[in-house]
Amino acid sequence: MTPYTPVLKAAYFTLGCKLNFAETSTIGKMLSEKGVIRAAVGETPDICIVNTCSVTEMADKKGRRLIRSLASRYPEASIIVTGCYAQLKPQEVAQLPGVDIVLGSDEKLRMADYIDAWMADRKKRVEVTPSLSITSFRPSCERGDRTRYFLKVQDGCDYFCTYCTIPFARGRSRSGTTPELVDMARRVAAEGGKEIVITGVNIGEYGKDNGQSLFDLLRRLDEVEGVERFRISSIEPNLLTEEIIRWTAEEARAFMPHFHIPLQSGSDTVLKLMNRRYDTSLFSSRIDAIRDLMPDAFIGVDIIAGARGETEKEWEKSFAFAESLDVTRYHVFPYSERPGTKALLLADAISREEKHRRVAMLTHLSDNKMERFMRENLGRTRPVLWETPSGEGFMHGLTDNYLRVEAPLDPSLINTVTPALLKSIHPSLPEIITADTSL
Repeated sequence: MTPYTPVLKAAYFTLGCKLNFAETSTIGKMLSEKGVIRAAVGETPDICIVNTCSVTEMADKKGRRLIRSLASRYPEASIIVTGCYAQLKPQEVAQLPGVDIVLGSDEKLRMADYIDAWMADRKKRVEVTPSLSITSFRPSCERGDRTRYFLKVQDGCDYFCTYCTIPFARGRSRSGTTPELVDMARRVAAEGGKEIVITGVNIGEYGKDNGQSLFDLLRRLDEVEGVERFRISSIEPNLLTEEIIRWTAEEARAFMPHFHIPLQSGSDTVLKLMNRRYDTSLFSSRIDAIRDLMPDAFIGVDIIAGARGETEKEWEKSFAFAESLDVTRYHVFPYSERPGTKALLLADAISREEKHRRVAMLTHLSDNKMERFMRENLGRTRPVLWETPSGEGFMHGLTDNYLRVEAPLDPSLINTVTPALLKSIHPSLPEIITADTSL
């Protein structure tokens, strides 16, 4: 690659999911190969790269707010916007102050080419491939400023749930090949990486387009020497097979007892209205299978409050089901109306006040479940991957079952996995456990 002249300084901003963070890291690496320097804290960047989310209307608002803030703070900088908001509403994004380049989902990983063209003529560019025409896939495995690496194995989604815009923002499901992904994991090991998070939009659909097998990919990754931990960022309950659960518990060397499974509603009626591909019976069977085989596993669950069709009766069913599940925590989202989705055709819209009430109830339920899970782990010794120092004199890390812990800083332990005694819940940080590493 030909370096940019003069040398450019870039600042990177990411909203949304782990996949977005992985892709921003990939963009940063690609631009660094062209000589672009990451702007240090306090420095004025020449370009601001914003990777957006659009899963809810609030995500769009956050994107607009961030872009306007950057335009005000760095009036001489050029702003490049990509991600799901840029894909879905490119002209709206292009009209925001300071925006010079808008790139859709298929264009984001070719950002260097668009910067080249923009530098040649300084003309605003809006480049967006229609989502259902996107066929390319580019795997990536980056860590950015993190200890953990994020391996992108799949993109897009073919599910078309009635409330969701992701297929329109990301395109159809498409995957990498197992050999290339395993090779990326080997390169992580060669760099000294200890943990890889497997990311994608609908990971369970991996291989649907190219004849690959998710279970085969997991087994091949597990064989990569040097990588001590793998996690699956999120997987649909109907695609999390009992075979994968049992293998993780009984045979896998490096896959952690940690699952993230979207539920979205505990009402079978609402699940049908959402066009989800499972019912509550299947979902509870997956939770039971995990708990039977991995009692200490962390199980995170997505749930939506106040979706269209969630009448008071269906809400009561949903909440009762959520209460009954032996999960670790809920990631609670208020239902957000998304333009172009079929959910808008449904009746029984829920008021904002009622949605907020339901969100508060689910959040309280989640907090109670999380606290119970943390207390159940106190007094136990668990392996911890220690990450970069966090504040003066301390370091943070994650246990195998995804509990965040804090201990006095020992630089020799950073990026190593060591046993730690989980002592107590942090007095001022209620989701962190203090730990003792002097075992």
